[in-house]
This record gives sequence, structure tokens and C-alpha cells, in this order.
Amino acid sequence: MASRAKRLLAIAVAAMMLAAAVGLAGCNGSDSNGGSGTLKVGVRSDIVNFSLLNEQTGKYYGLEVDIAQELASRLGYADVEFSTVTPDDRKDKLLSGEVDCLVACYSIADSRLENFDFSPAYYTDATSIMVENSSLVTDVTQLEGGTFGIMSGSNAGPLLAIKLNEMGIIGDNIISNTDEGTQYEGVYVKKFPSYADLSQALEEGEVDAAVMDGSIAGTYIDDDRSLLDVNISDQLYGVATQKDSELSPRIAEVIQAMLDDGTIAALIEKWN
Repeated sequence: MASRAKRLLAIAVAAMMLAAAVGLAGCNGSDSNGGSGTLKVGVRSDIVNFSLLNEQTGKYYGLEVDIAQELASRLGYADVEFSTVTPDDRKDKLLSGEVDCLVACYSIADSRLENFDFSPAYYTDATSIMVENSSLVTDVTQLEGGTFGIMSGSNAGPLLAIKLNEMGIIGDNIISNTDEGTQYEGVYVKKFPSYADLSQALEEGEVDAAVMDGSIAGTYIDDDRSLLDVNISDQLYGVATQKDSELSPRIAEVIQAMLDDGTIAALIEKWN
């Protein structure tokens, strides 16, 4: 699985570099606006078409990279500094000021609004369940008593539990909850440190199903896998900033303007 993932990412990097070269006018950076300063943006490094790091060049490519570059330009910054964040560390990096904002497939949720401000949503995604075709699982009800895998630090676990409870697959009680996973009445949800590890666990049968946002599932889906016909929850991605920071209203205004003038729609079309 590791070699297959590496081949997929290599192909994706090449394709994304080509797409970035074609680009859209006005979305290629922020050096031309005569501004000053640097906007420090936390992005993912492993999501095809959203933000993928070419480790040879050190450059990031994808929808969220383009959004961040246009955002910085409209805010008046002369440059953008990208750094990789993960679901485990993105909260701490934003709270500590290591990054000014997150454009990192970070969904707007009530629990996160307690600590951060969010811009208007720039992308709507859906949380999916991926299975190996060899498992012969075609419906989520077949996974009762099984093991689901999620990425540590994501909000997939609680969302999955709510959905499975609504469907009557699990009960109301949590039997045990540790850093490794959560045992519900009916299924076990196991946590993994990376999506690559989760993908490998799915292939090796360590988990019966992998739960991840559709944007991320696109990196790991192949002819040997399928997404079940069930939407765990819609996810609205927004730009996150520190609570009540001076950047928050400015970023919200710019993202709304990019939605209103069609810039974000054009960038989504570019990377689809």
C-alpha cells in the first residue's frame, strides 16, 4: 500500500504542477500588489487537488494554496509563507501564532468556534466511508460489530457516532475511550496518526472501513475500493484565525468577496 500511495502522490504532484503553471490571472501570488509583510498560512501537505507538497521543490499546489495566495494579495501582503499542519497540531500552531491562519480542509464546527473565528465557507465537502471491494461490504449496516478507522485529531469520530446512532447501528453509551480509539455499543473506532497509515490499515484488514472527508478520500480511492452510499455529515471548510484577532474580520470580508465575484468558484473548477 505504501508504494501504491507514493506512486499516486507522485502522479498527483506532476498533474498539480501542470495545473498551477496554467493558473488563473491574479491568483499566482501576491508580489505584484506592492504590499508588505508576510502572511503565514498553515496548509495540509497530503491532499491531492487541495494542498499537496512537492518535497523536491518545497512548493505547495492545490485549491487551498491558490485561495491563500489570492487572500494574501487582497489583504495587501507582499508574500505568503506556507507551512504544513496536521489534524493533530493545527490547533496548537494557530493558537501559538506559528501561523496567522489555517486554510487546511478545516471544517467549521461549533466546538471549534469556541476557540477560533472562521471565514465564510469556501468549500462544501461530505464525510465518506471507504471500504475494500474484497470485503464485499456494500452497505454501512454490514459494518455493525466492525472496526472503523479515522484520522487522529479529526472530527470524524463524533460525526460517525451520531450518524450510526441515528441509524440504530450503535447504542447511546460509550464503553471505553482512549488515545487509541473509542469502543461504542456496536462498533470500535480506531485512531491513526496519518491518512497514509489509515489507508494501509484498510488494505491490510486492520479496519473494516475508513472514514474521511471526500476531499481526502480522493487521494486514497482506487479501483479496489469503493465509497459507501451514505453521507456521514456535510463539512464546510473555512479559513480559521485566532479568536477576536484583527485578521478575522478582514479575512472574512475578503473570502466573501472572492465568493461573490466568482474567484473561488473558478479555482474550484480549476482543481476539479
